[in-house]
Amino acid sequence: MINCSDNGSAAPSYIREELMTPVTHRADVLVAGGGVAGIAAALAAARHGADVLLIEREFELGGLATLGLITYYLPLCDGCGHQVIYGIGEELLKTSIKFGAEKDYPSAWLDGGSPEEKTKQRFKAGYNGPLFMMETEFLLLKAGVRILYGTQICAAETRENRITHVICENKSGRFAVSVGRVIDATGDADVAAAAGAETALFSQGNILAGWYYYVAGGVRKLKVLGPSDIPDEEKAAGAKTKKPLVDRRFSGLDGDELSDMVMLSHRATYDDWKKNHDADPSYLPDAIPTIPQIRMTRRIIGTATPHSADDRVRVPDCIGVTGHWRKRGPVYELPFGALRSVNICNLLAAGRDISVTDAMWDNTRVIPTCAVTGEAAGTAAAMFNDFLTLSNSDIDRLRSELRRGGVRTSIEELAL
Repeated sequence: MINCSDNGSAAPSYIREELMTPVTHRADVLVAGGGVAGIAAALAAARHGADVLLIEREFELGGLATLGLITYYLPLCDGCGHQVIYGIGEELLKTSIKFGAEKDYPSAWLDGGSPEEKTKQRFKAGYNGPLFMMETEFLLLKAGVRILYGTQICAAETRENRITHVICENKSGRFAVSVGRVIDATGDADVAAAAGAETALFSQGNILAGWYYYVAGGVRKLKVLGPSDIPDEEKAAGAKTKKPLVDRRFSGLDGDELSDMVMLSHRATYDDWKKNHDADPSYLPDAIPTIPQIRMTRRIIGTATPHSADDRVRVPDCIGVTGHWRKRGPVYELPFGALRSVNICNLLAAGRDISVTDAMWDNTRVIPTCAVTGEAAGTAAAMFNDFLTLSNSDIDRLRSELRRGGVRTSIEELAL
């Protein structure tokens, strides 16, 4: 039933909806978002025996890593010849280039290169987005993950600091999912915000990007149109920046703003194509992103908030290690506290949603680190029901289980 209230005016100022939403799905673990973090989380949870439902707004997996055309699997190493990311993070890199790399095949790392060669060449690769999205879908189905495509998460029902249901809409209409645990891998902490979890915004906003694929002279290439922005704190420290495509910032959390952003991206892409086409008639656009190329928007506030200055800082609840994609040398231990909400007991974050400072956010948002936090979140969600009451021995069990999957859960486990 829909009731209109006009407050005495001719046109209603709001519509009050009275909804009876059917509970049509149930899951031990609901993973919200099918980007790399969500893929890793769903894989880990299912492989540890949980009944997993993955909900994805689009009709393909991968998020920015596929639909956003950010088709670069950034390094699994510290830039000094040492691998730091293993487990599902390494598995997905190898999956992405199963049929060959589009660019930067990491021969030193995959073909037995010397320590000197590994130091010279970072463990990264460019890959084909459509192949990656299909291969990851096959991996999830093989693991027993149920996938709902074209499904938007609208709300969450929370009782006594616990999410009981997640409300969704798709072509079937509005429905609810009864959940045991939830992993928010939406990239925007959408479920966390809907559930009343404490969240924080990326303070400086996002700049416009317009990465696209083109064909020229019979060769298909990725055009990186628009720089990847640097956190303000890093700029203050002297990091070099490039001029953005437009003098406007985007929060990534407003529908009108996102529509403007996409149209500005289309214009920038078109203008860049036209300039190159005038010089070379064979230059034609081949693929443009089907989602906004937004990097950082909203995250949870966790029980830990690591900083980019925490290079080689030891944390007792480390669930994985990462390097720095922009710099050679730094190595970070990632705490479980960055994945768990301070006030919702059955909610974990993965990927871009985890609790970090703005400067660290730029590092943890990239593909390999998203896979690390996704694997940890999925494993924990399969093992525990309440993440705020975990004891030290529970955390030790989680770390032990991650190590069984090949993850390095401390700097000491690396050959640095």
